[in-house]
Amino acid sequence: MKLIIAMIQPHKLPDVKKALFDNEVHKMTVTNALGCGQQKGFTETYRGVIHEVNLLKKVRLEIAVNDNFVKPTIEAIIKGARTGKIGDGKIFVLDLDQCIRIRTSEQGSEAIG
Repeated sequence: MKLIIAMIQPHKLPDVKKALFDNEVHKMTVTNALGCGQQKGFTETYRGVIHEVNLLKKVRLEIAVNDNFVKPTIEAIIKGARTGKIGDGKIFVLDLDQCIRIRTSEQGSEAIG
């Protein structure tokens, strides 16, 4: 079992969701986040005052998958999120020691579904 965490551009979320659904991945958690990487932010002027914006809007996806779904999930996220420009995001893959479904007390790969 793996936990896949992806940080993507907010406007790419519909494309990523469609690609995930096409690859039979339907369960995910989506959170709004702020962050910066190579983009390093930008400056804007408001009422004559220059503001430096170094935390940009991102979307964080968290998807728990069984081992046979790791590659299709990663490929779907890349397919939906890639623009070829700085700021497309990152994908992190972590080992998931345990998963328990609260409703039924199922554990392991059965709980992920």
